[in-house]
Amino acid sequence: MVNLVDVFSDFKTGKNIDRPTMVRVLEDVFRTLIKKKYGSDENFDVIVNTTTGDLEIWRVRAVVPDGEVTDESAQVSQSEAHQIDESLDAGDECYEQLVIDDFGRRAIMAARQTLVSRIMELEKDEVFRKYSERVGDVVTGEVNQIMKKELLILDDATGNEIVLPRTEMIKGDYYRKGDMVRGIIKKVEMRNNAPFILISRTDPSFLEKLLEAEVPEIEDGIIEVKNIVRLPGERAKVAVESHDDRIDPVGACVGMKGSRIHGIVRELRNENIDIINYTNNIHLFIQRSLTPAKITTIDIDQERKRASVFLDPDQVSLAIGKSGSNIKLATKLTGYEIDVYRNNQQEFEIDDVDLEEFSDAIEPWVIEALKGIGCDTARQVLELSAEELVRRTDLEEETVKDVLNVLASEFDGEQGGGSV
Repeated sequence: MVNLVDVFSDFKTGKNIDRPTMVRVLEDVFRTLIKKKYGSDENFDVIVNTTTGDLEIWRVRAVVPDGEVTDESAQVSQSEAHQIDESLDAGDECYEQLVIDDFGRRAIMAARQTLVSRIMELEKDEVFRKYSERVGDVVTGEVNQIMKKELLILDDATGNEIVLPRTEMIKGDYYRKGDMVRGIIKKVEMRNNAPFILISRTDPSFLEKLLEAEVPEIEDGIIEVKNIVRLPGERAKVAVESHDDRIDPVGACVGMKGSRIHGIVRELRNENIDIINYTNNIHLFIQRSLTPAKITTIDIDQERKRASVFLDPDQVSLAIGKSGSNIKLATKLTGYEIDVYRNNQQEFEIDDVDLEEFSDAIEPWVIEALKGIGCDTARQVLELSAEELVRRTDLEEETVKDVLNVLASEFDGEQGGGSV
């Protein structure tokens, strides 16, 4: 009897491989050894016990009278058989147990190397299969190695290595070796013949899974998450709809005194999360998406998927948000390009003129300087003060004043209502 714990100790457990597969691999390896030594494995039985790590190889031959052996691989003479078992007679089957040392040290080392290769391939395939089925699931792991462009993490459940690229980390994420990290399995692929498991903390589906874990109504299907858009670490908007009129979807997601949402906000590095009640009424949906700004009027262009939103001057900055975050997310959430305009004495002037239209009154190099700071239209220039234009364009103050006069005259002196 050969003990695999001693001879092939590295592969006793086969942690990622089911036992029938392990048995098949071991049998194949040893049958290859048998073929090399005896030319055929037809009359050999290989018995593997994966529980105890034992292996037995039996050679089975028919006993024939001395001098009548015609096939040495299938027959054994009676005198030779008696050396194995004295009770055997012609016509009986002779079972001879082989010892692994009979194959020779070199053959055993070659078999071991083959086993190494086969087991590693099977483990890689199994890891790839299991994680491919888990794409979209949240995984928790421990930071094992910190590299320049990514973090190597050990899955807390399986011990497998997963990768968190820095591009998939939230602004403000900082980890040290040994810290625990949560993320969503975003992609699984084979790279250099090894499974590459990528997780993300910036993907919108990560926020969705965190909501599912905190809000039972979402997991039960009573509340449906219609859409999620994020600027990771800054702001997020979540459109939710209740399939039960008795349940307020926004209140259910936020929880009593914010109990349900607070844990998610902490996980996402204080990301500001707006929960919005979804509606098929696009006017109302756009209005809700621009929360906390209060909108006066909305004009919808269904064909072009554009919305012109009018607000009081003190609401414009709220609608736009820090660095444009609020309006960017509202645009993604609703699918409409949103233009924000200021109310101006009960009239809303939304026309604008490209700077190129003023080439007869303004020098081309001046127009190029204005375009260089992002001002492509007349109203975009009029939104800025003369001092700001001088500072940003390096134009002479007199030149800037002349430009402002030319542009202002186009709108009869009106400077309100510019697109932001």
